[in-house]
Amino acid sequence: MARPDKAAAVAEIADKLRGSNAAVLTEYRGLTVAQLKELRRSLSGNATYAVVKNTLTGIAAKEAGVEGLDADLKGPSAIAFVTGDPVEAAKGLRDFAKANPALVIKGGVLDGNALTAAEITKLADLESREVLLAKVAGGLKATLTRAAYAFTAKPAQVARIIDALRQKQESEGAAA
Repeated sequence: MARPDKAAAVAEIADKLRGSNAAVLTEYRGLTVAQLKELRRSLSGNATYAVVKNTLTGIAAKEAGVEGLDADLKGPSAIAFVTGDPVEAAKGLRDFAKANPALVIKGGVLDGNALTAAEITKLADLESREVLLAKVAGGLKATLTRAAYAFTAKPAQVARIIDALRQKQESEGAAA
């Protein structure tokens, strides 16, 4: 490629790194074009998947201020630029890698922090954002229900005691 083309490629990769909240570096050696198309389609809602040149990606990462990718930039590389939910993108990559062992997850970056392949697998094992939010909401609702019960329990208990005392006084007054 000529120098202007390389500069444009570096600028494009740097822009994608800046615009994404995570990036996952993979090795795609052995995958067919049809399998890459299927991978791109499975990631379409959360990430874009692009084959990249290692040297240009290293330069672009430095320009974008992203650290942690340099060590994994060896061999044929492709990057999933995650703009949606990082957990969903990690799940998509993990599931595709299980079905197609030729795809190897090398590492990545999440919110400026470098991730190893094992950490990306742990990220994929998390439940989706919606499920986690539902669990938090359920926990808050249960806490509020217990608090409401605690606030109403004492007045109700006091009312029952007063009613029992009133009935006792009436029964003693009628007996005397």
